[in-house]
Amino acid sequence: MSMFLDQVKVNVKAGNGGNGMVAFRREKYVPDGGPAGGDGGTGGDVIFVVDEGLRTLMDFRYNRHFRAEHGENGMSKGMHGRGAKALFVKVPPGTVVKDAETGQMLADLVEHGQKAVVAKGGRGGRGNIRFASPRNPAPEIAENGEPGDEKEIELELKVLADVGLVGFPSVGKSTLLSVVSQARPKIGAYHFTTLVPNLGMVQSDDGRSFVLADMPGLIEGASQGVGLGIEFLRHIERTRVLLHVIDMSGVEGRDPVDDYYTINKELEQYDLKLRERPQLVVANKMDMPDSEENLKTFREEMEKSGEEVEIFEISALTRKGLNQVMSRTADLLETAPEFPLYEEETGEEERVLYKFTPENREFMITRDSDGTWVISGDKVEKLYQMTNFQFDESVMRFSRQLRGMGIDEALRDKGAKNGDTVRLDNFEFEFVE
Repeated sequence: MSMFLDQVKVNVKAGNGGNGMVAFRREKYVPDGGPAGGDGGTGGDVIFVVDEGLRTLMDFRYNRHFRAEHGENGMSKGMHGRGAKALFVKVPPGTVVKDAETGQMLADLVEHGQKAVVAKGGRGGRGNIRFASPRNPAPEIAENGEPGDEKEIELELKVLADVGLVGFPSVGKSTLLSVVSQARPKIGAYHFTTLVPNLGMVQSDDGRSFVLADMPGLIEGASQGVGLGIEFLRHIERTRVLLHVIDMSGVEGRDPVDDYYTINKELEQYDLKLRERPQLVVANKMDMPDSEENLKTFREEMEKSGEEVEIFEISALTRKGLNQVMSRTADLLETAPEFPLYEEETGEEERVLYKFTPENREFMITRDSDGTWVISGDKVEKLYQMTNFQFDESVMRFSRQLRGMGIDEALRDKGAKNGDTVRLDNFEFEFVE
């Protein structure tokens, strides 16, 4: 079983804020002590942090739920609850973090130590000391803590490599990687020997170095999901130079010219920007019979079609011509620009997403089949969760807040009558005119 994992979904839940407290000072020789309930502490955030020691998302295979701690509740004598510590989750360099529900990218984590808050902890609820006023010097009002964010997160690993090896299976990519670096990929005389991306550090003769990635072989239709290629094409999105390895011997009955066009077509169909990257053609297996003749035909076809390609003759087996191609690759890396995975569009070309939104975004009113009126909406549900229903004053404050949002009036407009049942989350009450 492969131990390489590059795509996974996890559930993250930030900590809830601590509840505020209703308390009063009752000390000897202190008349009219007044309110003394403290605020709750802030809930812990969930933070993803890059650890350069990780190479895959394997740690998330069996642990897919991450929960931060809740804030401490407020206490008497005006003491605030302690805020919870953030939960740090380590991810490998090159991890793209997305909201699984909306597909929105939350972070692109590439540098060691880089952090991203993916779920924000809830703020602590206010204690009754916060609600004291000249009109109400002894309030029995306190808030519950705000719920922390809860999200389904999609993690996608796109390995950090400067140069990517692309080509059909069994053209010698793994052998090339093994002789130019200290990497030791599995090498075999059969298709799809390489099942996962392999990375190696390459150093040219003049001391320049770069990271080279060997990708599992592509075949025709890879961009539509055929073979292994579609699973790993994402890993060459960060590369700045491509080395297109072609078997010039044709020992498996394939035509090098057709191979060249087929692979480039797959790259283009997967992501048109991949064709913008500098590409060197590496004519491998030049120690085999018929290679010279096939290379001559290949050059003629490139000239005829107007393709401007740099071709390097090598033999990964005998290590012939490797210094030249690695040196030229290092040259290209010095001038090749970064290709961002996600570009921010601004100005006139900015795209606008049009979607249906209710007329009133704060709440929505529907009716169940049993005649119960149902109130929903992020703002009003959060307001309900932060209300402490143990105290009458808090309940009255909640009623005033609903009325201020226009919910009473909206219920009347919908046809609600005196005595009708209204439900908000799991709380039911009667509508009173």
